[in-house]
Formats: sequence, C-alpha cells, structure tokens
Amino acid sequence: MSVLAHVLEAAGIATVVLSSVREMAAKAAPPRALHCEFPLGRPLGVPGDPEFQHDVLARAFALLDEPSGPVLVDHPTVIEADDTPLACTLPPRFDPSLPPAVDEARGLRKAYDRALARRGVSSVGRVVDADGVPGALAVLHAIAEGATWKEAGLPGGNTTAVCHDIRTYYEEAALELVDGPAAGARAVEDWFFDRTEAGALVLRARAAIRDAGAPFPVWFYMTPGQR
Repeated sequence: MSVLAHVLEAAGIATVVLSSVREMAAKAAPPRALHCEFPLGRPLGVPGDPEFQHDVLARAFALLDEPSGPVLVDHPTVIEADDTPLACTLPPRFDPSLPPAVDEARGLRKAYDRALARRGVSSVGRVVDADGVPGALAVLHAIAEGATWKEAGLPGGNTTAVCHDIRTYYEEAALELVDGPAAGARAVEDWFFDRTEAGALVLRARAAIRDAGAPFPVWFYMTPGQR
C-alpha cells in the first residue's frame, strides 16, 4: 500500500497509509503514514472497540493537514499479539542424508494432502507446487551454504514467491497437525520461523543473499518485515 500511495498521489489523489511494519513504511516513504504497532491483521487495533478504531482513523486522517511529506507518525498505543502459541508436532526425521528442511518438508506431505482434500484449494503454487517444495528448500540450503543466489537455480528466480510457497505449504499442513484450537496468524508465523527447520533455513538463506549484496527487495520480502 505504501508504494500504491505514490501512484495515487501522482494522479492527484491524497492518501493516508496505515502501516503495520514500520521498517517497510520508512523504506517506501509514502506521503503520509500512521504506523500502528498492532498485531498483523488488525489494522484498527482492538476488535469490537469502535471508540479505539475511530481514534486510529482520526489520527490517520489528521495527517492530511500536514504541509509536506513524507510523514511517518506512530500511534501512541502498542498492542501486543495475544495469539495462543501454535502447538504442532512435526514428523520425525526419515532420511538423515538429506538437508533437515528437505527431509522435514517431505514428512509433512501427507498432512498437506489431507488439508488439500478437506479444503479443496491451496495457496501453494506461485512458482512451485507441493511436489516442488522440497526441491526449493534444497536450493535455499545450497544458498545458505555459500552458493551464489543468482546461479543456484531458484524456481522462477523469485525469492519472495518461493518463500511464500514454502511457508504456505507448511502452514496448510500444520492445520492438520495442530494440537488444540487453531491459532492466529502471528502464532502460525512464529511456529514456522522459530520451530521448523524450513523457517530457520529461510532466515539463513535470506541473510546469505543480503550479505551477498542482493538488491533490497530480493532478500527483504522473503520473510515478514518484522523478521
């Protein structure tokens, strides 16, 4: 939305952006942005609290009175995520000769297939399907171990799309393995990056690509901005 704001402003339409990730808003520098340190998916803060939500909107629209920009203002209230941690048992290692993330992804395939059969649709498929996820992780493993990211054979050549497919594959499979009630988006995100081999590998590959001097969009959007 921060980038789209520039397009709309160029057409003469005044804009205000509600930012959820401050680093991204600072980088894109929209003309006017109110950063709200709220859980992702809750841009107005507190569900079922019209007074608080109207306060957020009032502060955002007040930025239209700023004489020049870019303007990035922080909402004074910080709301911590209240998601219940995701409890999801991962399958045991099957083939120790494989990179851990590749072996892990293969072990999740039956859970992913059950999720696909139950829902009938999947968000995996920007550049790889479920069959291609282990191979994509093998490429990221090679990059993390020192392979040149441009020559490693990344599917579609698109780091963001590859990581989207990997993470979505894991999250859809996790919903078939979760113990207890389904957790919120932030809890699932934390599970992927903090508890799985694939999440740890994505972070390592991202750091390697960044350190190799890749352009900002190539590595930054491999993970959510706060990562």
